[in-house]
Amino acid sequence: MSKYFRAWKIDEVQLLPARVTDYVPSDHLSRLIVSVVRESLDLSAIESSYRSGVGQPPFEPQLMTALLLHAYASGVYGSRRIARASRERADFMMIVAGDPPDFRTISEFRRRHLEALAGLFVQVLKLAEKAGLVKLGHVALDGTKIKANASKHKAMSYAHMKKREAELKAEVDRWLAAAETADREEDRLYGERRGDELPDWVADKQKRLEKIRQAKAELEAEAKAAAGAARKTRAAAEERRQAAGRKKPGKPAAPPKAEPDGKAQRNFSDPESRILKTKDGYIQGYNAQAAVDGAHQIIVAQTLTSSSSDQAQLAPLLDGIRANLGRNPDEVSADAGYCSDANLRTLERRRIAGYIATGRQKHGTRSATTNKAPPPGSPIARMSTKLKRAGHRSRYRLRKQVVEPVFGQIKQARGFRQFLLRGIGKVSGEWALICSAHNLVKLARAA
Repeated sequence: MSKYFRAWKIDEVQLLPARVTDYVPSDHLSRLIVSVVRESLDLSAIESSYRSGVGQPPFEPQLMTALLLHAYASGVYGSRRIARASRERADFMMIVAGDPPDFRTISEFRRRHLEALAGLFVQVLKLAEKAGLVKLGHVALDGTKIKANASKHKAMSYAHMKKREAELKAEVDRWLAAAETADREEDRLYGERRGDELPDWVADKQKRLEKIRQAKAELEAEAKAAAGAARKTRAAAEERRQAAGRKKPGKPAAPPKAEPDGKAQRNFSDPESRILKTKDGYIQGYNAQAAVDGAHQIIVAQTLTSSSSDQAQLAPLLDGIRANLGRNPDEVSADAGYCSDANLRTLERRRIAGYIATGRQKHGTRSATTNKAPPPGSPIARMSTKLKRAGHRSRYRLRKQVVEPVFGQIKQARGFRQFLLRGIGKVSGEWALICSAHNLVKLARAA
């Protein structure tokens, strides 16, 4: 008995759809992004930058914005990959209407309008709020380390800089002297040579020496500024003690050093990135922060820092929530990295119910505990008692199921493991773009 198959009509002439939007299903993510960009987003900051009528007309800003947002929401980040998808994938072809921009055009648009694209985060967040996806009942805070567009092997410590600077200077001076001697000998023999040419490798070592000197000077300037600030702080504290008639117990503290610590490092590819410790080892990267609403995992505030510590980011995240949505959340949870007396007082002052771990939680225990008992009556002691009293019913348990899945969706599901841009300003804009794309995905799934 013969078997019949569906006909393979690969060579059959077909009529194309009446509209490019018919290439994708009506409930596809790309359709929602196009609709949001065309009807809801204010792109005047981008459009106003195009003033000259000379030359080839640029691509429509709405097209380019929709293309970038959809690319980031689909896990496609490089400009070459976006350009290729615009020629090969139906959803991308629909957005560009069959007229794909070159990868250089995509890269230049992102670079030129990065600040305006980062500003779309608040607009997308307000759309999510209008759709009922933001409740601000419980908000969880956390940070994740993401690789910079730089290798950790391109970093050098201050102590090694001083050693390598002397070695390179001696080597360059030695070979310059040798080259000068050789040139004089050739001039004596031939008489027609210009005599000031240098080997390529000498120029490379000179460039390397210049980079090391620049990085060394930056570290020294930072250390000098930090030492000056520390001296002012100590002087102010001493004046307050003297005014109150108190004496400082113990030995006087050593004066702050104006020279950088020997282990202080600076990366030559991205000087503003830092060596950060992760559970998988050390990376050259940035610490990306997010405040996530517990209702539908919408990111309601985001920041980015080069510091490995999360402690200084609690107040900026709360400020961001207030600035973006006009009100404070009812509850906030965070891990022990955000725990400090100052942060807990900030929550109390803003009348936000806080659930912040006071130490690393051991496997099998009901609440986080510290190795060292905090002073009785301190904010940390009160928080520790609060978490222990609630046990496994504590609202702190919501943190892992609210914020950590968001980082999993960004880094694992959509494959964002490394920033494409360099410098904390540009990387901050890129992180805002990532968070906007995440919120658009959540908005599409709830629609």
